[in-house]
Amino acid sequence: MHNRLKELRAHHGWSQAVLGEQLDISRQSVNAIETGRYDPSLPLAFKIARLFGEPIEAIFDDGGAASKAAE
Repeated sequence: MHNRLKELRAHHGWSQAVLGEQLDISRQSVNAIETGRYDPSLPLAFKIARLFGEPIEAIFDDGGAASKAAE
């Protein structure tokens, strides 16, 4: 799943470790989400969205038909 987590984290000037602390996950988990090797659980996705003040859909993109239609 494509996501904007790295972009949002960089915009706030946070390291992966700092973001992980705020989300109560490891730095390695943050890295895995950013690189698309791991999709967060729904509760974690909501937590990420709340932290950045954006809807989940603005952060995560599953590449489905709706996102392709918008291109």
